[in-house]
Amino acid sequence: MNLKILLFLFTALAVSAANAAEKPTIRLGVMASGTLAWELAAIKNLGLQETHNVSLESINLANQQAGKIALQAGSVDIIISDWIWVSSMRAEGADYTFAPYSSAAGGLLVPADSPIKTLADLKNKKLGIAGGELDKNWLLLQALGLKQGIDLDKSLNKVYAAPALLNQQLTDQHIDALLTYWQFAARLESQGYQQLLSGEEIIRQLGIRATVPSLGYVFKAGWAQQHKAALQAFLNSAKIARDTLCSDDQAWQDIKNLTEAEDLATQQQLRSRYCQGRIEHWDAANQDAAGSIYQQLHQLADNKLTGKNPQLQAGTFWQAE
Repeated sequence: MNLKILLFLFTALAVSAANAAEKPTIRLGVMASGTLAWELAAIKNLGLQETHNVSLESINLANQQAGKIALQAGSVDIIISDWIWVSSMRAEGADYTFAPYSSAAGGLLVPADSPIKTLADLKNKKLGIAGGELDKNWLLLQALGLKQGIDLDKSLNKVYAAPALLNQQLTDQHIDALLTYWQFAARLESQGYQQLLSGEEIIRQLGIRATVPSLGYVFKAGWAQQHKAALQAFLNSAKIARDTLCSDDQAWQDIKNLTEAEDLATQQQLRSRYCQGRIEHWDAANQDAAGSIYQQLHQLADNKLTGKNPQLQAGTFWQAE
């Protein structure tokens, strides 16, 4: 091999190494059963990492709590979580911030032949509640009940358990109704169960018209300031992937195994609810709506969810500019 060829190969390798070094890496905390895993697979399938010059590293998480711990430990850069937790952490001095991800919020489900048609019909019935006594949907449902003159907390029998277990209890008729997360609600809907109220409908009936995300990307504001271009590249890639999964049947087929749904009806319902949760607009009106929800939540459960702070903390929502 002559000297010119050696010099060419050396230069090419040096340029390749320099480009690799310059390509930023974002570490994402990902639950195997979460929709972020769907989007990351779509990003890979569509070649968006290369298009947007960003490297994405997935860190497996067992659950959302593990994600919060990983973020606080610096093991990941971004997780999926909620803005109420972000506000509470900011009140303690942390600099976490939130960018919207999805407005899908689950709902209240009953069997198709259930006599339960209204909130008043829940009196003396067994209601399964995913997420525990401080679940946001449960607190908001209580607020809606109080608006209608119904104290749901005192008028029904509450059953707290993991979402999958509650789904089984509903199908086994051990509970009469179920308030759960959207993925678990979608699986029941595909089996013929009826959704009386979605989380979004609860919010609307409380008088809040603007769309409010239930979950979002959570990261440190300081980190985001230092990695603005990489963060924006990821957010752009994720949006393209999300829209493609909702518009392109082949793209959906390529990732459908990640839904862990074997039958077509469940896959279709999961896709439908996932796509309905897309955030199309996020401006001051939406953020004000989130503030209104926070104030209503603050009045419930002895402030256990929101703490002593009656207002959302400044900086809770990420401002790119």
